[in-house]
Amino acid sequence: MRIGGASGYWGESAMATPQLLAAGVDVLVYDYLAEITMSLLARAKAKDPEAGFATDFITAAMKPHLAEIAASGTKVISNAGGVNPVACAAALRALIAKAGLSLRVAVVTGDDLMPKAAEVAGADHREMFSGESFPAVDRLASMNAYLGAFPIAKALRQGADIVVTGRCVDSAVTLGALIAHYGWGAQDWDLLAAGSLVGHVLECGPQATGGNFTDWRDVTNRAEIGYPIAEVAADGSAVITKPEGSGGLVSVGTVSEQIVYEIGDPGAYLLPDVTCDFRDIKVEAIDDDRVRVSGAKGRAAPPTYKVCATYADGWRAGITPTFYGFDAVDKARAFASDVIARTEARLRSANLPPLTETSVEVIGGGSLLGREQTTDEVVVKLAARHPDAIGVGVLLKEAAGIGLASAPGLSGFAGARPKPSPVVRLFSFLLPKDEVAVDLDIGDGPTPFAVPDSTSGQHDAQEALINDPPQTDDTMIDVPLIKAAWARSGDKGASANVGVIARHPDLLPYLWEQLTEEAVAERFAHILEGRVQRFAMPGLSAINFLLTESLGGGGIASLRADAQGKGFSQVILTMPVRVPERLITP
Repeated sequence: MRIGGASGYWGESAMATPQLLAAGVDVLVYDYLAEITMSLLARAKAKDPEAGFATDFITAAMKPHLAEIAASGTKVISNAGGVNPVACAAALRALIAKAGLSLRVAVVTGDDLMPKAAEVAGADHREMFSGESFPAVDRLASMNAYLGAFPIAKALRQGADIVVTGRCVDSAVTLGALIAHYGWGAQDWDLLAAGSLVGHVLECGPQATGGNFTDWRDVTNRAEIGYPIAEVAADGSAVITKPEGSGGLVSVGTVSEQIVYEIGDPGAYLLPDVTCDFRDIKVEAIDDDRVRVSGAKGRAAPPTYKVCATYADGWRAGITPTFYGFDAVDKARAFASDVIARTEARLRSANLPPLTETSVEVIGGGSLLGREQTTDEVVVKLAARHPDAIGVGVLLKEAAGIGLASAPGLSGFAGARPKPSPVVRLFSFLLPKDEVAVDLDIGDGPTPFAVPDSTSGQHDAQEALINDPPQTDDTMIDVPLIKAAWARSGDKGASANVGVIARHPDLLPYLWEQLTEEAVAERFAHILEGRVQRFAMPGLSAINFLLTESLGGGGIASLRADAQGKGFSQVILTMPVRVPERLITP
């Protein structure tokens, strides 16, 4: 079964759909949703009851290509429904009717828990990472359970051509297609884990085909990058490739980087349909731009759904002026300090509370890398939070008004003055599956869907071990980690995930010995507020790190320049390691 990954986020380029249709895939899958996206869609729905879904899916992905989709028999699965999947499906059905086509649209609902917000709030759920109390109901913007793949599979088996969902786990759009096609059951844990791994590779689109790759110079024609295609066998193994003639690169490195992306504990990657164990998976090149992925293992699924709520938590604002010339770093820091001082003085005089939080990062001066450096051109990011929009508005006004009193070299390209924006914070918790009612509508009205039980049974995980480095007479050399490994990073709520893959399997013991939790914590001391957890992935010759509380709250609750940790891989790759010279490619 050939499945094409056509979207990794709301707002991504629309180039994937025609490219993948021309390549002849059986299924197109689209992932549009993130926690931030859900809060934005919730705000849109609050203004317009018919809004709240990813309109790009309708206007850019489907409308120009519906006739080709119908003619080719290609199935389409998307979580573009956001917080309003019924409206998304209605818009799609209207489009199909106008085009005179007979495509059948199914919609999966039940993930939206806002109608029972008061009931859920009264159950004293705690935030699953921080232990914080449930936010006030009147501050909630969205609350959605992460559903699984079996409702999608049933919709396809009942004849749906296009399946629209609200919030489901990103990989479920792929796994649902595989369950329907191959008839996998709720207890087929290894197969469900294998399908989830394929979905994980596809869910971020071109990140598997050269996007964000450590060796970015090896990626050809990124402007016309090919989107990933998974050719999946009945045993769950898959060959990852891309459309012939497209740009990009499919290699052991590009695919491995995507596999370690945002997975937390690779031995217990929890999904609603299965608990995945990715520690012993194999990734091997079989031809140019063709890489085989296999070896995922599964255990019983958790008895709960993960639920993510977003809620209002004050206001934020920021600016990014530039300074250049002598002592640019010092000038930038002085400017930020003066703006904050003026702002606090104005707030006191107006009997307003002080700023809740401030953040100053001198980009070019080493703030992001955690190393002070001297340069004559910098950008200073100054941001703040306040309970009221007026409070951060004061900061913006003072930043604009201090220009003639600042140090020399202030400049920058800007249009209108920035405006205060609401802070939306994430609250994650677990809810028993029997408290979430899932419905499926294939065009005749919603009917209850009984989620099959995949939580019973026992399948113990084995410990993953990495041996000590061998005793040899090798000549050892000191190199930056980038010479010995690839790396990819991203966010897990308020924490960051950093995966490191050895360029040669024999390098892994040396990296494991030196990249300890303590060493990584020291390298990230400039941003780390929690602790570092380290996980072994010997099958992939990889190490996965979870940096807890390292994103300043994460998402749009954070004031950081990199609120999602996307560049943290670049930080860890600067760490020095001592390795055998023979294992390092010149």
